[in-house]
Amino acid sequence: MAENWQTGGFGLYVHWPFCEAKCPYCDFNSHVTRKVDHARWRRAFLSEIARVSAETGPRVLSSIFFGGGTPSLMPPDLVGDIVTAACAAWTPANDLEVTLEANPRSVEANRFEGFRDGGVNRISMGLQALNDHDLRQLGRLHSVAEAKAAFDVARSVFHRISFDLIYARQSQSEEDWRRELSEALEMAADHLSLYQLTIEPGTAFWERDRRGALPGLPDEDRAADMYEITQELCDAAGLPAYEVSNHAQPGSESRHNLIYWRYGDYVGIGPGAHGRLGSGDGRIATEAWRNPGAWLDAAEAGDGTRITNPVPRDEQATECLMMGLRLREGLLLQRLQALDPRVASARARAALQEDGLIWERDGQVGATDRGRLLLNSVVGALLPDQP
Repeated sequence: MAENWQTGGFGLYVHWPFCEAKCPYCDFNSHVTRKVDHARWRRAFLSEIARVSAETGPRVLSSIFFGGGTPSLMPPDLVGDIVTAACAAWTPANDLEVTLEANPRSVEANRFEGFRDGGVNRISMGLQALNDHDLRQLGRLHSVAEAKAAFDVARSVFHRISFDLIYARQSQSEEDWRRELSEALEMAADHLSLYQLTIEPGTAFWERDRRGALPGLPDEDRAADMYEITQELCDAAGLPAYEVSNHAQPGSESRHNLIYWRYGDYVGIGPGAHGRLGSGDGRIATEAWRNPGAWLDAAEAGDGTRITNPVPRDEQATECLMMGLRLREGLLLQRLQALDPRVASARARAALQEDGLIWERDGQVGATDRGRLLLNSVVGALLPDQP
């Protein structure tokens, strides 16, 4: 079997931890601060790239993804320096994808040309909603008018644009979502990430929900109906789901996220960033120091990683299964069972096929449309019984 990075790709994730404000639904590692020493952060990021590239050796770099936080708050020249360093550390693919997440504030939209000149060729915008009332409920600082203006600027600068929307929001009806998604599809992005609102522990929404101060959230049936509406409208618009929550025109799928779902290798640098790196049969999971100051100190001292753990083969098989079944294309059965022959047994696969939850052809196995709705149950049925 080829190594994971040769099969699933190899990417670099760069985490910028700073935001203008903390959204109440967000459980990402993001922080609000008034002052950032950009020169110090530049040295730390470049040092980490050099360190990890010495560990991985020569590889083809498929993608770079700037996430956060709000990476569009970064100076464009800092983004450019990181892209340049990464392309010097590894061999960039001819079709290298460089994505930067952006919030649709007009002050950030003015930076788009600078990001493009620094090597960014794809923008992922966090619109989240297309009505001002719900944007305020979600704690967003932008208005719909600002969002659309920023999107128009991005579309004039970049050929590849994605944006996020959250549905199953407070007091949102199926018809509300149908109208909003129809409007989004008319905006002519080539990729949409469409997520159901989830109430995550540790967020402001979690605390409000515990107090009964988050009324109007849809029940599971209504959320499932909204999911079905999502599939219907996106299919009709030529943006089918290639993953549970992601829709794209054919050929416009997120290459970076495909690395995760195809169980490739990726480097994670920046506060709290995760990575998966392998060589031969071995694979390690990495996690950087989460606190920005602690990460900065550690990176300057030579290594921003807080945790480095080997991933046992049975856990690799579980991760590979969970990621691969999210994709419409599925995953290679031989690769999965080479990690753990007990996973996805013939008996388990036959039972799930009979129930219409998975398909199997040409050595690939994947979840059906109905199976992706019940993905946790499908994964559980394909895992071996625990002693």
